[in-house]
Amino acid sequence: MSTAATEEQVEQVVVEALASFGAERDSISREATLESLDIDSLDLAELSQIVEEKFGIELKGSDVAEVKTVGDAISLILERAA
Repeated sequence: MSTAATEEQVEQVVVEALASFGAERDSISREATLESLDIDSLDLAELSQIVEEKFGIELKGSDVAEVKTVGDAISLILERAA
């Protein structure tokens, strides 16, 4: 297991990833839905890879399928990091 990730580190990685997928940075907030940011399942698969590279945390497809908002994604990653 990697070193524990802080909430700020996780949020920064998630925001950077979503922005790189084409989401408007100004629109990215914890309350924003992935649908409103036009983030699809392929983007989520790529986000899972980024999270694994950065934090050593493996996210399964079934985990990611439950993610509806940016906050959900951050919470899931923090939960797995614990």
